[in-house]
Amino acid sequence: MGYEWLLAAAIPHIGGIAGGLITAKAIPTWYKHLKKPSFNPPNWVFGPTWTALYTGMGYASYLVWKEGGGFGGEARLPLTLYATQLALNWAWTPLFFGAKRPGLAMLEMLPLLAAVGSCVVTFAPISRTASYLMMPYLCWTGFAAILNYNIWKLNRDNDKAE
Repeated sequence: MGYEWLLAAAIPHIGGIAGGLITAKAIPTWYKHLKKPSFNPPNWVFGPTWTALYTGMGYASYLVWKEGGGFGGEARLPLTLYATQLALNWAWTPLFFGAKRPGLAMLEMLPLLAAVGSCVVTFAPISRTASYLMMPYLCWTGFAAILNYNIWKLNRDNDKAE
C-alpha cells in the first residue's frame, strides 16, 4: 500500500479546516446567543467527531478508488457521488456559520443527506468496508440535520438566525 490512502484521508480535512476557521469566528459572537435544543452537544464534541468522520470518509473513498478501478472503472459513479457530498459538506458551514442562515443551511442539508446515503449504497458493491465507514457519517449528518432544523425553528423569529 502506497501513500494514496493518506492523501485520500486528508482531502476531506481541507474543507474541515476552512470551515473550522469560519465556525471559530461565529461561536463566541452569533452562535452562543442562539436558542438551541436540549440535545445540542457541547461545542467541544464537534472537532473530534468531524476529525474522525473526515478521516473515515476519506479512507473509504480510497478503498473504493483502489478496489473499483479508479475513475475509469466501476468506482466512477461512487467517487462522483463522494465528490458531490464532499462539496455539499464543505458548503454547509459557510451557509450556517458564515452567512448565519440556518434555514438555507437546512435546505442545503437535504441533498447532502441524499448524496451521503448514495455513497453508502454505491460503495457497498465495491467495498463493504468503505460502505461501513460511511455509515457513522450518514448517522451524524442525519443528527446534524435534526439539530440544524431545531436551531432554525427556535430562532426563526430572531433576526440573528436568518
